Amino acid sequence: MSIQWKIKRFEALSLGELYELLRLRSEVFIVEQNCPYQDVDGKDEKALHLIGEFEGKIVAYARLFKAGDYFENASIGRVVIAQNCRDKKWGHDLMREAMAGIGTYFYTTRITISAQLYLQKFYESHGFVTVGETYLEDDIPHIEMLSDTEKPL
Repeated sequence: MSIQWKIKRFEALSLGELYELLRLRSEVFIVEQNCPYQDVDGKDEKALHLIGEFEGKIVAYARLFKAGDYFENASIGRVVIAQNCRDKKWGHDLMREAMAGIGTYFYTTRITISAQLYLQKFYESHGFVTVGETYLEDDIPHIEMLSDTEKPL
């Protein structure tokens, strides 16, 4: 079986989907990373929600933003894979789907991300380059990264 992908606007999410995606984000970003922070940040309403389901459960997720809603460029955030699914390498699929979603919905391939520093090589493998110094966000080292080039769609 493979992962099933869908992109939804906030108002199109079912209550069950919203609950599951918030559960997954909390499970990884707050509990697993031992980082108390305000996950519900008021940006979910602006985002497109990329959801990856496997065997009826949300196991992969990212938020997609148009230019100006988070960064100057389009952006991808809250990139997460359930801990028990990371051996499947779905993080790469998630990034390909997220970047394709930005292209389809926002007509650009120029994407800015705020990446956890330990994932720098992962994002570089998807064409991102570091554009700034390391900074702390919620006590976790991050770097700003930009998709390598603006490609015609």
